[in-house]
Amino acid sequence: MTALHDLSIADAGAKLRDGSLTSTALTEALLARIADLEPALNAFITVTADRAMADAAQADADFAAGTDKGPMQGIPYGLKDIYGTKDIRTTCHSNVLIDNVPTEDCVVEQKFKAGGGVLLGKLGTFEFALGGPAFDLPFPPARNPWNTDHQTGGSSSGSGAAIAASYMRTAMGSDTGGSIRGPAAYCGTVGIKGTYGRVSRRGVFPLSYTLDHAGPLTQSVEDAAITMQVISGHDPLDPASADVPVPDFSAGLDAGVEGLRIGYTRDFYIHNEMTNPEIIAALDATAETLAKLGAIVEEVAMPAWELFQACGSTIMSAEAYTIHEADLKTRPTAFGRYAYQRIIAGGLVSASDYINALRLRADLTAQVNDGPLATCDALLAPTGLTPANRFDEFGRDAGPWKGMLTIPYNITGNPALSVPIGFSANGLPLGCQIVGKPFDETMCFRIGAALEGALALTQRPDLAPALAAE
Repeated sequence: MTALHDLSIADAGAKLRDGSLTSTALTEALLARIADLEPALNAFITVTADRAMADAAQADADFAAGTDKGPMQGIPYGLKDIYGTKDIRTTCHSNVLIDNVPTEDCVVEQKFKAGGGVLLGKLGTFEFALGGPAFDLPFPPARNPWNTDHQTGGSSSGSGAAIAASYMRTAMGSDTGGSIRGPAAYCGTVGIKGTYGRVSRRGVFPLSYTLDHAGPLTQSVEDAAITMQVISGHDPLDPASADVPVPDFSAGLDAGVEGLRIGYTRDFYIHNEMTNPEIIAALDATAETLAKLGAIVEEVAMPAWELFQACGSTIMSAEAYTIHEADLKTRPTAFGRYAYQRIIAGGLVSASDYINALRLRADLTAQVNDGPLATCDALLAPTGLTPANRFDEFGRDAGPWKGMLTIPYNITGNPALSVPIGFSANGLPLGCQIVGKPFDETMCFRIGAALEGALALTQRPDLAPALAAE
């Protein structure tokens, strides 16, 4: 029999609807798992056990009364601790907001509530979704379930750890420069950054007004498609929200890739001195797998990585400084060292720098959408250049961002799905990105599901050492 923590959202939903499983039993099992493993993983900032049991009881009562609120009814989920939750503290993993208790829910939480979901709690993050895996914060950093000496990637660190440890099937993250897709690749999970504007960010603490995306990390492509179905849609009170129809994200999961044209951005990363040879081998093998499945895979040209990096870092730095300027001036010591160093640098970005970065952004976006994506259905790209690194590899001061090739699609706003594609020699997960045309998340899911089925990666982290440590 499949363990309760291994049931997909769809399978758990079927059991909840036929009466062979209750949300209460599912939630109790997951809370017990969290209690066993959490001291070694630090995925959570706040476990909302009472709220979870109340949500589960309500879901069971609704099922008994014949009320069906949709695919998340009775399904446990988690929220990165930058998602505002009414009457539940939202700290952004920082002393700056250690006592912050919102008076209303963010839009994503409103949708989960309306859909009958079960909130297990608030998950760790890099401080303000930016700093790094730091030890000078009010809560310890999340640890990678595959090897707890290694980080999870960020900034959706707790979400990556929670999904990899099978605490839940879906957990919300945010993505400004790769903060969903990075932890997904490092932790061996799926992560989707939808098109800019697809999911409302209202009530989510911002990092960069024009680069932020909200989206889930999940255990499977199907779980990601189901979650996106629940949280997507136009929000007239989010200025960046797009008023476009929401498709059936699960419609093409079984369609395969035969005849699709997929552009492989190999030259984009192959000459980067940081690129681990295992990444190259895994991505080349992924391209070959897609070709064997019937796709037309061809190498395509991309603008220089350095242009994307300069553009994204300039915009992010300037906007992050604007958001935090008052606290930086009045209580700078409330920030952790990494976050402070990263954010304060934005005060040196001039108006000319910022405007030129915005102009470059428009040009880069056109080069991607009018270039390789004009003739391809999607792109195959790396997520990270290396497997997850160790905590002891981080210095005392924040270093330049390296190792992730994710920010290009925050700049362009294209949907990007990270899926697992194998393991390094030391047993750490490797991932790739499937990048789609604007508002074509369905194509990303279609290709991701085909890869998932072909690669059939069934290995799960060995959590025995974490249990033994307790």
